Amino acid sequence: MDNDYLFTRHKLTLLTDKNMILKSKLLCLTGLVLISGCTANAQPEIASAPTGEVLKVCAAENEMPYSNKKGEGFENKLTRLMGQNLNRKIKYVYWKDPRYFVRDFLNKGLCDVVIGVDAGDPRVATTQPYYRSGYTFISREDDDLDLKSWDSDVLRSVSRIGYIPGTPSEIMVRAIGRYSDTFNYNKELVGFKSRRNQYVKYDVSKMIGDISSGKAEVAVLWGPSAARYVKESATPLTMTVVPDSSTRADGKKVGQHYSTAMAVRKGEAALLNQLNSFIKQQHYEIEELLEDEGIPLLSKS
Repeated sequence: MDNDYLFTRHKLTLLTDKNMILKSKLLCLTGLVLISGCTANAQPEIASAPTGEVLKVCAAENEMPYSNKKGEGFENKLTRLMGQNLNRKIKYVYWKDPRYFVRDFLNKGLCDVVIGVDAGDPRVATTQPYYRSGYTFISREDDDLDLKSWDSDVLRSVSRIGYIPGTPSEIMVRAIGRYSDTFNYNKELVGFKSRRNQYVKYDVSKMIGDISSGKAEVAVLWGPSAARYVKESATPLTMTVVPDSSTRADGKKVGQHYSTAMAVRKGEAALLNQLNSFIKQQHYEIEELLEDEGIPLLSKS
C-alpha cells in the first residue's frame, strides 16, 4: 500500500514487551567516574542552526498531522531534527496532491528527500524503517465497545463506521458487509464529492470529532493520522490497534500494519546512507517524537 494514500491515546489497547526505555545522553559509571564529576562536566546541549548545503524536502502543504506550511506536523519536527543531524539547511518544496509528488517533484529533482513513504516503495530508494504502526479502531471510552478485530460482532451492529476510501479499512468494511449502509455517511464527510479523476481529501480531525460527539460510533483509521486528534479530544477515546490477521471473504490477507521510511531518488546512494545513519544515531529521539504525538508504535522486526 502506498503511503501517499494513508491520510493513510487516552487509552491504547496495544500490548508490547517494552515497558521502559532508558534514554541517557551522559552515562556515568560508578566506580569509574565520580558522580560529582559527572555533574560538573555535564553541559547543556545548544542546537545551532545548520550551516551546510540546502537539502530540499518534499512536504505536504496542508496534510495534518504530517505536515503543513506552518511546520506544525510531526514530519516537520522530524525534518528539523534531520537537518540538525546532517548539518543541512532545510528548504521545503510543497505539494498539494499526494498522487503525483514522487513523479512530479522528487523524480524531476525539485526536491531530494521524502520524509514518509512505505518501506520498500518500488518507485524510490527507501531507508531502513524508522517506525511501524497500524490501522486502529477508534471509539468513545464510555461506550466500552468490544473492538478486538474485524471479526468483532459490534462492527455489524453500530450505525456509522468512518473510514477513508482506498485503504485497508474500506476493503474490510466491504468484507463484513457494511459498505452499502455506511456509504452515505462517508460521502457526507467530503460533501459528497466524487473521487473520480481528482484528489478528495478526508479530514481525519472531523472524523474524530464525529466520534467524540457521538455522530458516529467507530472510525477505522491509520494510527499516525489519527493519534494527535485522539489525544486532543475532550471526550476520552479508545484507540485499539487492528491485528495484522485480517482476511477478505476469499481468504486473501488484508494488511493492517506497515513500516514507514524516508526516500530519495534511485541512485542517490550517498544521501540514502546519510539518512540511514541519522535514523540509526537518533532512533531514541525519533521514537520519543512519535510517542509524544501519541502514535501507536509496533516492533519494526
